[in-house]
Amino acid sequence: MKRNEQQRIFEEWLHQHRGLLFKVVRSYAFNSHDQDDLFQEITTQLWNSVPGYRGDSAVTTWIYRVALYSAIGWSKRETLHRKNHQSIVADDRLLRQTSKAANPQLEWLYEQISQLDEIDRSLTLLLLDGFSYREIGNTMGISQNHVGVRLNRIKKRLTEKSTGGDSNGI
Repeated sequence: MKRNEQQRIFEEWLHQHRGLLFKVVRSYAFNSHDQDDLFQEITTQLWNSVPGYRGDSAVTTWIYRVALYSAIGWSKRETLHRKNHQSIVADDRLLRQTSKAANPQLEWLYEQISQLDEIDRSLTLLLLDGFSYREIGNTMGISQNHVGVRLNRIKKRLTEKSTGGDSNGI
């Protein structure tokens, strides 16, 4: 594939699927610096993946797969980095704007999603974007039944949390 064709496809994907990419970034990185780093990581991987796309799956599925695998890998590297290099900087959540969130329910949902492990977080994002269990399984490399079991457990925990039935968190 020629570089100008790769560039055209990449720019088209970024334009059409920007919201998907930001959703993944926001679910795996929780401060603006990390979000910038993760977005750069995802877009780099997406650029590198363009020549490998053969059309066997929908473009959205391909982009989700690249974005989620990039985010999971980035998250693991960041966790190791932070574990090995204790930061003396205050938690970024304390430095965030103190103004009210534009949508408190959405903020609550992102907060709950952020507490899930990487796989459950990915499954939840795919579900929220309207993917079927089969598509989610294909994207994540797990069976459709396994997707259903995990998502049902996640839904139950979120429901309990939203109704105050679970004080331990997710």
